[in-house]
Amino acid sequence: MHTTSLTQELVERFFRYVAISSQSDASNPVVPTSPGQRVLAELLADELRQIGAIDVVLDDYACLTARFPGTLPGPALGFCAHLDTVDVGLSPDIYPQLVRFSGQRIELGHGQVLDPRQYPVLEDYLGEDIICTDGSSVLGSDDKAALASIMTALSHLGEVEHRDIVLAFVPDEEIGLRGAKALDLTRFAVAGAYTVDCEGQSTIAYETFNAGQAIVEIAGVTAHPMSAKGVLVNPNLVAHDLISCFDRNQTPECTAGREGYIWVQGIDGNQARTIVTLNIRDHDKARYEERKTEILRAVAEIEKRHPRAQISCQIDDVYANIADALKPENQWVVQDLQAAVLTTGRPARPLVMRGGTDGSYLSTQGIPTPNIFTGGFNFHSVHEFLPVSEFYRSYRTIWALMTRQF
Repeated sequence: MHTTSLTQELVERFFRYVAISSQSDASNPVVPTSPGQRVLAELLADELRQIGAIDVVLDDYACLTARFPGTLPGPALGFCAHLDTVDVGLSPDIYPQLVRFSGQRIELGHGQVLDPRQYPVLEDYLGEDIICTDGSSVLGSDDKAALASIMTALSHLGEVEHRDIVLAFVPDEEIGLRGAKALDLTRFAVAGAYTVDCEGQSTIAYETFNAGQAIVEIAGVTAHPMSAKGVLVNPNLVAHDLISCFDRNQTPECTAGREGYIWVQGIDGNQARTIVTLNIRDHDKARYEERKTEILRAVAEIEKRHPRAQISCQIDDVYANIADALKPENQWVVQDLQAAVLTTGRPARPLVMRGGTDGSYLSTQGIPTPNIFTGGFNFHSVHEFLPVSEFYRSYRTIWALMTRQF
């Protein structure tokens, strides 16, 4: 199919998918955490049936799986993308704009601008079409550009020989990979897979953080100020003492590359009780475990310092480093990906990812799952944008992997 027709199809699909609000809700314990994710999954299930998918299953968790029987020999290949957009305190409703970048700053709306002085990479797309926000929300290229690219590729599979393709579209990736963890993996029986959930130019990722979360609950002792001396235990101040135990130079804003951290992600307190949420991140597994021990030591120290406070600490693993799942026998998933990106006219740019993807979980379940760029930039921001040419490169990479045209 002609490039212009394909880019038009990509853009139309993207606009159709972002029109469905599907922001995940971390406060809801039920998966999916928002009704829009199921609405989007139902739309995708209908489209998959129309383009010839078999074994289309949409379950109670809004995990959608389907299969396209292959005509080429070799193991089944999986593709995974997520249905939710992130909640960063912006509008859940997305109104994308398609603009031609002239070199000048782009007035998005709502007092927001997209300025090439702030984002110099924009200059690489001078004279090109860019999809951007209206200044009130994220754009949702994370991860609806992935949905559009995968669906566009699948819609043309009947034209060529291709591998046996299995796909999974899952909810609630942005809040701890809840959808991937709810996925029935017997419906995703593949030798290797790819997520499409990375930003930047031709970036791929097969190194992610090991990630965990610690929830520290502190119960104090309440008292009226007129009789508080020697009685009151302020859980907010106890939380302050706990936080001061950690190295201020090992936080997200002070680290880069493979440097890990403990991040005070949230504090919620009152006179009686305070909850401190700590995110634990490190690429090195041993150092990650040391950070968990560091938190437990800090809690023990604070318990000694405040013996009348009641303190509990729960630490849970969230996801693991994809690199730890890569072995000589499955390195083909990375090698094929590098070869596929090269077909777009640019070599792959490996990224040490300071985050995680659904692939971080799938890789621990025996499915090595590197990450592919979506074409978007500035995820989780009103300044998120998606150059159409980069969007097309992401699609071409997926197409090459499905058809082994590399």
